[in-house]
Amino acid sequence: MNRPRLPLLRTAGRMTALVAAVAGVLLAAAAPAVAAAPAGRYVALGDSYTSAPLVPTQVDLNCLRSNRNYPALVAASAGSASFADVSCSGATTEDILYGGDGALGIALPPQVNAVTSATALVTVQIGGNDIGFAGIIGDCAEASVSSPLGSPCKDRFTAGGTDQLRARIAATAPKVTAVLRAVRQAAPNARVVVLGYPAILPDSGYGCWPVVPIAYQDVPYLRGVQKALNTMLADTAAAGGASYADVYTPSIGRDACKSSGTRWVEGLVPQNAAAPFHPNARGEQGMATALLAHLN
Repeated sequence: MNRPRLPLLRTAGRMTALVAAVAGVLLAAAAPAVAAAPAGRYVALGDSYTSAPLVPTQVDLNCLRSNRNYPALVAASAGSASFADVSCSGATTEDILYGGDGALGIALPPQVNAVTSATALVTVQIGGNDIGFAGIIGDCAEASVSSPLGSPCKDRFTAGGTDQLRARIAATAPKVTAVLRAVRQAAPNARVVVLGYPAILPDSGYGCWPVVPIAYQDVPYLRGVQKALNTMLADTAAAGGASYADVYTPSIGRDACKSSGTRWVEGLVPQNAAAPFHPNARGEQGMATALLAHLN
């Protein structure tokens, strides 16, 4: 019995659909699996680089926290089912584990208390205050006045043959490990991401004294210290079963020496709403973009 022939267009359409379907299967099989940003509960832990002091709009004056910081932007973009941002200016690893006081002197519970077994994503950005970030910047800026072309800051912190700042970084590593361990215990199934810190000083050269008052020869030294801190955070994250989101690389060329319309991090006298030597709204958006790219 002869089968009725299908019209040419119908046959072509079916063949096109079949080819597309087979190609789709083959492409799907060949493409590597990519984990999307978790859409469940998201908890953000961290210090002032996370909380974004003075960036509009401040929604928690005790922690100097903005609703335009990178966790808020990521939560909105990822469609997080619930969101808890407990980051706080001045926070150290101890504040994450044991609690402390905010800018207004109001006591705060341990940040890690916000992490529950239902948490799908935890981000951690910590360590800068453990090594004394604010004091280092202040000391180096003050020292630069008497020796703008020299290396007074490096000379001070490496006196006696020991680099005090590198030693502080090494001493902070087990503290970050303890934070990650506590997070994992609270949320065994969560995706945990550690963020580094964006570039404060230019990635090459000798800075822009007096706009950013760090002596010329101290700029390479402090740049190396920041990179060492980020490397420690990356290594500690890997050892602790977390991933590391690099926010330094995308910030290159957007440091505090750049124009007010380009920079991610402000200098000693901010030209955009932000605390001195802290990310502005552009920097928070940049870190959000880098984190979302990492998550996806």
